Amino acid sequence: MTFRYGIDRLDLDTVNGIADGSIKAELCQEALDKINTSRSNVDVMAASDEAVYGINTGFGPLCDTQISPEETNLLQKNLLITHAVGVGEPIAKPISKLMLITKVHALSQGFSGIRLETVERMLKFIELDLIPVVPEQGSVGASGDLAPLSHLFLPLLGEGEFWKGDQIVPAAEALKEHGLEPMELHAKEGLALINGTQFILSHAITALTKMRYLLDLADLAGAMSIEGMQGSQSPFREELHQIRAFAGNLEVAKRMRRFFKDSQNMADHEECDRVQDPYSLRCIPQVHGASRNAYNHLKELAEIEMNSVTDNPIVISSEEAISGGSFHGQPLAMVLDYASIAAAELGNISDRRCYLLLEGLHGLPRLLTTSGGLNSGMMIPQYTTAALVTENKSLCFPPSADSVPTSMGQEDHVSMGSISGRKLNQILGNLDKIFAIELMYAAQAIEFRRPNTCSDLIEENFSLIRSKVAKLEEDRLLKPDIDHMVTLVKSQAFTVN
Repeated sequence: MTFRYGIDRLDLDTVNGIADGSIKAELCQEALDKINTSRSNVDVMAASDEAVYGINTGFGPLCDTQISPEETNLLQKNLLITHAVGVGEPIAKPISKLMLITKVHALSQGFSGIRLETVERMLKFIELDLIPVVPEQGSVGASGDLAPLSHLFLPLLGEGEFWKGDQIVPAAEALKEHGLEPMELHAKEGLALINGTQFILSHAITALTKMRYLLDLADLAGAMSIEGMQGSQSPFREELHQIRAFAGNLEVAKRMRRFFKDSQNMADHEECDRVQDPYSLRCIPQVHGASRNAYNHLKELAEIEMNSVTDNPIVISSEEAISGGSFHGQPLAMVLDYASIAAAELGNISDRRCYLLLEGLHGLPRLLTTSGGLNSGMMIPQYTTAALVTENKSLCFPPSADSVPTSMGQEDHVSMGSISGRKLNQILGNLDKIFAIELMYAAQAIEFRRPNTCSDLIEENFSLIRSKVAKLEEDRLLKPDIDHMVTLVKSQAFTVN
């Protein structure tokens, strides 16, 4: 498969395939024609006496100041240099690469007035794995991600920095090493490059990719905890969920039935006298399902944004460029905040299940140890999950509910979507650790149900856990066990389908 920038439609799997090299991407003749036509239109307007925002005028509150043709190129250079004011640690290199890929796709649709040479240089960066270094803080997510995108494209000018493996090197040094000269930007190009939502979008893509697996892992962890508690599988029956048919609920209930298929352990207590399980067991389809619904919403909107033109102004013809607000991050910012709550709730209910497994109910020993007193057993890792879920709750404040005016009031409502995207990924990072501990607890609980066996799928994952973490017989240092579990989660080693 070869993806055609500016022509074909990106989705989550395709953009990740381009990023990891499994999908080839190129500019076809149709995209070349669109880019060149749009550029010709800009050249006409740049030479005109009529003021056209961003093409022959200043920016933001200086939009009414016309710039002479002789000063146009310097204006574009100054735009990137003055907006590159990001602070904090660099974002991960793969996120910067996603920014480049999604920006190329947006610019190649023929509404931005970028020169073909500039797009080709961006593609050369991707080909050579010359990925710019982008600070994590400084975008308010309104006139696009101005600061991050400025840092992303400073290397076009020979400024800024690139990643070289795990090291950071000056862009001028890396360009020289590859025989590339710094470029001079022409009319409209600077604005086309730094107006856009690619920082927010690339954080959304990263979160979606990780959250997809964690949603599946949440179901596995819940199922293993239910096996350990010998809970009921009745709450997952299809008849129950068909009459409240939320897509996420239906999917989770179906997955839970798969996890319990042919489980001897579940069949062993079918005639027990327990009437109902606590909500953290019984309501897994409703809670995990709601988080899946939020995920699906974010995925839908992110895939729209992947295929959108988000710079400003939009070049329609040689006579018309529309100045609007397509760079505003609110459409993604709000749903990123929604997804943050959804992700945090997966951790919240997981921590409740950890607590249940320690209570010593339904045939399990207290603290999951038969020698309590001298031994604390599994008591303390739940402190860690409690801390992590509270940290996640604190990260759920919605940045999109806030707005601080900038640019002398010209940009008087901003989305703060860059913060929304970063916070969602922090929450997902904490979920790795929460699920690692629940899975460790669930495996310990299943030990006390032997010789009963679980479904083939759960037994496979139980064996994976035991390959790294032994059954707890007497107190030992648990930090290495937790670290092993976190590694299994992060490497997506569990079979979740």
